[in-house]
Amino acid sequence: MSKAFELARHLETLHINNMYKNDFYWTWDKTDEELDAIFTVADALRDLREHNKSTRIFDSGLGISIFRDNSTRTRFSFASACNLLGLEEQVLDEKVSQIAHGETVRETANMVSFMADVVGIRDDMFIDEGHKYQKTFIDACEYGYRHGILEQRPTLVNLQCDVDHPTQCMADMLHVIHQFGGVENLKGKKVAMTWAYSPSYGKPLSVPQGVIGLFTRFGMDVTLAHPEGYEVMPKCIDIAQKNAKASGGSFKQCNSMDEAFKDADIVYPKSWAPFAAMEERTKLYQKGDKAGIDALEKKLLAQNAEHKDWTCSEEKMKLTKDGKALYLHCLPADITGLSCKEGEVDDTVFDRYLDPLYKQASYKPYVIAAMIFMSKVKDPVKALMALDAADNLRKLY
Repeated sequence: MSKAFELARHLETLHINNMYKNDFYWTWDKTDEELDAIFTVADALRDLREHNKSTRIFDSGLGISIFRDNSTRTRFSFASACNLLGLEEQVLDEKVSQIAHGETVRETANMVSFMADVVGIRDDMFIDEGHKYQKTFIDACEYGYRHGILEQRPTLVNLQCDVDHPTQCMADMLHVIHQFGGVENLKGKKVAMTWAYSPSYGKPLSVPQGVIGLFTRFGMDVTLAHPEGYEVMPKCIDIAQKNAKASGGSFKQCNSMDEAFKDADIVYPKSWAPFAAMEERTKLYQKGDKAGIDALEKKLLAQNAEHKDWTCSEEKMKLTKDGKALYLHCLPADITGLSCKEGEVDDTVFDRYLDPLYKQASYKPYVIAAMIFMSKVKDPVKALMALDAADNLRKLY
């Protein structure tokens, strides 16, 4: 019995009917079994590919990607996920489209979605704007479908917004699950999600918010640590507290990196901008206040520089459980002595964890593919079993 077949049998035990024809905005609006389904399908698709079996469930169709912020891993992961399932990716570049001439979101959404099965959108830079844009876009597609303009409604996959980064955090968690030998081994593990110094400013809050919103679902003891003034969205704190209580884990906040790292099984040191500052930044951009933006940037860079000791050093890693905590990062990291003079992590620490870091990143294409798969396939169990049983090879020679 193949691994893919066993995973399909596990999928059969889950209550996942609501995932069909549904979007993936953030992890906390999915049930535990629906998250399990994403992990299961991701592993199954990876197993099929590793055994040179075709995973194409589409004969034709488009996956539309819209990146309103820079991206390497997520951009190529979305392209890989579309290709894995048989879709062709088409990138919507706003600078060379009619959007630059004032085309509305409603019009753009319908014009690019005529043969689209999925739309992936990253819009993470402005508070209260990223998720709003994604929702406005897909609501326009829903309108187009209901009025006979579109023959189908594409699925929305959140490739990062101002609130959550679900594809990243799900990939992080799948990596953790494999590193610790299964979900059943995660309960009671200590996770340190900490701010870390960066010589740049304005990094989104969606990764730390997504991590505390997801990792608290698994009975883990999650600590969010940051200097005073670097708070995240209050609603994400509420979500983490609620999840921790429901899962039998815990969630706490502190203003000490050492305290967070103490006896931690997993550390995730990453820079982010203060929530209040990102709110102010959003308003300044909306006003077109360049002088105000420049002044805010100067202020935040100076504020960051006051906390250069918040770095993942060899000394900090010695505080973790047996000095061997699993180091996570969404990448790219600000690496001291390599990509910058002083940054989030020492070069020696980063180099020591290079292989697991790249493995962590490798789960993202399969997680995105699983999100698409579960939304577009009515009977995912039957589909996985058919892919496993077929003699269709991905590579013929």
